[in-house]
Amino acid sequence: MEFFENQHRGPFSGLIFLWRKFQALRLRWQTRKILRALSDKQLKDLGLRREELG
Repeated sequence: MEFFENQHRGPFSGLIFLWRKFQALRLRWQTRKILRALSDKQLKDLGLRREELG
């Protein structure tokens, strides 16, 4: 095993993971908020129904 293969990933790898998960969750919330604001006709144009938004 080479030296670089056995090194620690870094002290902030856990924080970076949490930050990326938070960003993905925030994007999901924003998308749901935008979809909820659309009318039923606009949702139908996208191929969605209001029941599918959850």
